[in-house]
Amino acid sequence: MSLWTSLEPASSTVDPGGSTKARLRLRNTGDVVDEYRFEPVGDVAPWTTVEPQTLRLYPGTTGTVELTFAPPRSRDATAGPNPYAVRITPTEQPEASTVPEGNLIITPFTEVRAELVPPTVKGRFRGRPKLAVDNLGNTKLTASISGSDNGDHLSYDIHPSNIQIEPGRAVFVKATLKPRHIIWFGSKEQRPYALAIQRSGTGPQPVEGTYVQRGFLPRWLATFLGVFMALAITFVMLWIAYKPQVRSAAAEKLQEAGISTLEPSPSVSAQPVVPPPPSSSGASPTPTQADGGGGGGGGATDEGKTKETTKPPEDTAATAVEQLAAEDPGRHICYRAYVTGKGWTDPVCDGAMAGTVGQNRPIKKLNIAVSDTKGTAASAFVHDPKSSNGRGHYNAPWSGAVDGIDNYIGSTKKDAPYMLGFVINVGDGAVCQTAHVHNEGWHGLGCDEPGGDNWIFGGTLSNSLWLEAVKFTV
Repeated sequence: MSLWTSLEPASSTVDPGGSTKARLRLRNTGDVVDEYRFEPVGDVAPWTTVEPQTLRLYPGTTGTVELTFAPPRSRDATAGPNPYAVRITPTEQPEASTVPEGNLIITPFTEVRAELVPPTVKGRFRGRPKLAVDNLGNTKLTASISGSDNGDHLSYDIHPSNIQIEPGRAVFVKATLKPRHIIWFGSKEQRPYALAIQRSGTGPQPVEGTYVQRGFLPRWLATFLGVFMALAITFVMLWIAYKPQVRSAAAEKLQEAGISTLEPSPSVSAQPVVPPPPSSSGASPTPTQADGGGGGGGGATDEGKTKETTKPPEDTAATAVEQLAAEDPGRHICYRAYVTGKGWTDPVCDGAMAGTVGQNRPIKKLNIAVSDTKGTAASAFVHDPKSSNGRGHYNAPWSGAVDGIDNYIGSTKKDAPYMLGFVINVGDGAVCQTAHVHNEGWHGLGCDEPGGDNWIFGGTLSNSLWLEAVKFTV
């Protein structure tokens, strides 16, 4: 070997998002002039730069290159020791390359992002939101979840109440909100609340939401029942108190005089008047008019009008699921996507792809229909141009449909926002989804738990991405 190397320091420490430097010294111990090329290798190579990238040394001389390490503030910068190396290749003797090694210690950092899905829930006796917690740091997150509200109007059942999330991963925490007092009559009331994420050594991180508590019976129904009962009681009391008695004074006088009261015989003028029959000179209807037969000009005109106004029905998800259920009875789900710049795709079913891949065309609306699942419900998560946290938002409440009926989420209007993701469930059993997100590819398969109170989210929360294609199964 005709080369001597030394790393100074051999071990360096750096914060994610920051940078640090190290020096690599080398001496040409050979007897010829040589030029050396430097190449970072290892897991930290993408964040390592070498200046200069080549160095020419005469025999017996020493040179220095500078290594700069700048790991990003993301989960890719793994906390702890990270070995690295620099491959040095001589131009004169490429086979005599050497690889000095060092150690880069990346400090841990924690960054948590949380969102309630949906942010507003409604119910008479309970609400079931979910808290999406993302670990954006480079170390495992351990935290507890608790709920609170002003006035202590709600009780909280949170599962799980303690979470551990690996770097770059996310979990959903299920929460059940129960009002402490039921509104029997009256309008709905809004109950602001917060689910807080508590990490060791830091203050709680609250995520605010709203529970809309509905009355058991609407106010107008209570008023209607009260008025109806009052009228019924008044009518019964008047009926009991007043019974009219009808007596004929003339009949009593005749009986006193000994004159019998005989029923009068009916007169001619008392007979009902029968209308005269139609004139026999009137024209009778033609066979075409009376019996629907051919040959008349009116029939041909009506048939032509029918042909002009008849249009073929639109091929929707409900049409596809109805045909599939007729051929193969059982659980099925059919769907189609409204793609930007192309319009509606043809309906597909049971795990086939709806949408596009690699064409940069966001989905704006989905059409879904099911069979033998007791219906489906869904909501669209769309791009928010006014977002302050880098995320989209839900543009409408849940939209539901029974078996065999079309369900739509999103919008096809020209200025409507495109979809980032969605939430969906079915009334009986479970629904599974796979979503293709721009620049991220196909996400993993996700399924909700059986039952109409659960649901599954598909797509992305990021405002800078969008939904491109979907697959559903039930």
